[in-house]
Amino acid sequence: MADIIQLLPDHVANQIAAGEVVQRPASVVKELLENAIDAQATSIKLIVKEAGKTLIQVIDDGKGMSTTDARLSFERHATSKIRTADDLFKLNTKGFRGEALASIAAIAHVELKTKQEDEEVGTSIIIEGSEIVEQEVIVTPKGTSIAVKNLFFNIPARRNFLKSNTVELRHIIDEFHRVTLAHPNITFAMYHNGSEVFQLPESNYRQRIVNLFGTKTNEKLVPVEEDTEVLKISGFVGKPEYAKKSRGEQFFFVNDRFIKSAYLNHAIGSAFEGLLKDGAHASYFLNLQVNPQTIDINIHPTKTEIKFDDEHTLYAILRSSVKHSLGQFNIAPVLDFDRDANLDTPYGFKNKGASTPTIEVDRSFNPFQEERTPVAKQQVSYKKEVAGSWEGLYVGLESKSTKTQQDFSEVHFESDEETASMFTNENEVEQQQSTYQLNNKYIISKVKSGMLLIDQHRAHQRVLYEDFLKNLTVKEAMSQQLLFPLQLHFSTQEIAIINQVKEDLEHTGFMFASVNEDSLEITGVPVSVPESEVSIILEQLISDVENEVPDSNFSAADLLAKSMSKSLAIKTGQSLTIQEQEHLVNKLFACKEPNVSAMNRPTFVTMTMDELDRKFL
Repeated sequence: MADIIQLLPDHVANQIAAGEVVQRPASVVKELLENAIDAQATSIKLIVKEAGKTLIQVIDDGKGMSTTDARLSFERHATSKIRTADDLFKLNTKGFRGEALASIAAIAHVELKTKQEDEEVGTSIIIEGSEIVEQEVIVTPKGTSIAVKNLFFNIPARRNFLKSNTVELRHIIDEFHRVTLAHPNITFAMYHNGSEVFQLPESNYRQRIVNLFGTKTNEKLVPVEEDTEVLKISGFVGKPEYAKKSRGEQFFFVNDRFIKSAYLNHAIGSAFEGLLKDGAHASYFLNLQVNPQTIDINIHPTKTEIKFDDEHTLYAILRSSVKHSLGQFNIAPVLDFDRDANLDTPYGFKNKGASTPTIEVDRSFNPFQEERTPVAKQQVSYKKEVAGSWEGLYVGLESKSTKTQQDFSEVHFESDEETASMFTNENEVEQQQSTYQLNNKYIISKVKSGMLLIDQHRAHQRVLYEDFLKNLTVKEAMSQQLLFPLQLHFSTQEIAIINQVKEDLEHTGFMFASVNEDSLEITGVPVSVPESEVSIILEQLISDVENEVPDSNFSAADLLAKSMSKSLAIKTGQSLTIQEQEHLVNKLFACKEPNVSAMNRPTFVTMTMDELDRKFL
């Protein structure tokens, strides 16, 4: 037989490698920002258009590259970060494989401009699909500017798999958060479609967190500091009362590299045990410094997973450090029976000294002076009776009751005659129970052919979904005015999402007095929404908008109706009265699509008499 194994051409191999490195525009942003940091830049600017599908440009003031290096950087496995295999275990840079630029150049139009500080002119290279189109000498400032245009232009199938601009921009912002939080000593700026999204000056770690997530974040942070031979921890955790249902604000950095670790995340959850509500997740921003020789980064293309030599020790140190910080700042409850809270010094008076108290004396006071009453009180003679105890209230009642019983003992009553009524059967039907609740989760209803088993959460979700969708369409929802306006705080990105759906929210019954950069004021809510649930509904809505996978028929109103119905539907475990059960069943079968919930899951199942009979065969 003829030989069938052959080497793939370079452009095909590059496209295969690109599938591992470049999954979406956010992957390109991550690689380019990390290259700028490795180039020792002090100021980095990110410019994005159409969520990275049209343009991703990173401009830095780093070391720059020579003409040879600029050309060689687009070759596979060409890197300045490592020289031997042993260097993999003493990495101090972000990149080390030398695949990123080659992969990006294989699936996009790339334009590179770079210049070193001691050179008079720089280099410009234009590459399309791994092929160099143009290379020339240009005048450019010190540093590197790399622009990636028309991502996946030669792989239309991959481009079609990209999500909407809202979702892709959310992923880009997530990567931007991860890089900027790891390097607060670098100035960052981000622009999308010509408008400024972030402007982050050089600052300390706490200020960087506040600049990214809003000024209200400052009061949520609890500092964590620990220094051991194995591990050095620095950063912040969020107070338990500010925990959210989503895992958005959770960041682990190992040697200034963002990682994902379910094991270490469990350590944080264990430290917060007993302090969080069910389903809530604590936020944290923690930097871990370990010996580079004790970790292995080269196990995943995205480099977000790390293997540790001794995970159990890191788990114990991390858990105890967070727990110590929560106790040190009086976040965790402490049982101290000898402590008197009234004797605690307020935090505001901690550094104030004691002052001599002032004494006021009333010199006109005479304790021997007799008081004269201006009007003589007329005395009335009466006999003061001693108030009896409560038991005296019942004295004498025993004899009266006995006499009454004797009087009525001789009275005879005729037995009531039972008379037929034409409404007897109807009243019996009304009093007869037709629904039953099982384990506070299912409602059992009788039908002619057998019985219905209804999921109460999904059924109520369907009813609310159609109600909200009708209000959004007709735009005639009822609003309940609040006596005191409700002030809520969100990050800049979350406020931007609320602004997108603000008009639809108003159609459901919400009324906004003002929407600022990091807060909003609500003066009215829908009639069916309790005030305590407003923040939960908006958080769920923001999470749904961020993570929704929209198609060509995407509707903001439909997403809003689904999100609100999911938040407000009665939960599993809630007990319902007979009237509530019957009302829910009637409302469900009055819907246009009673068979499925808003999330297209079945709301009920039917069991016929034949199926029940077969169970007893």
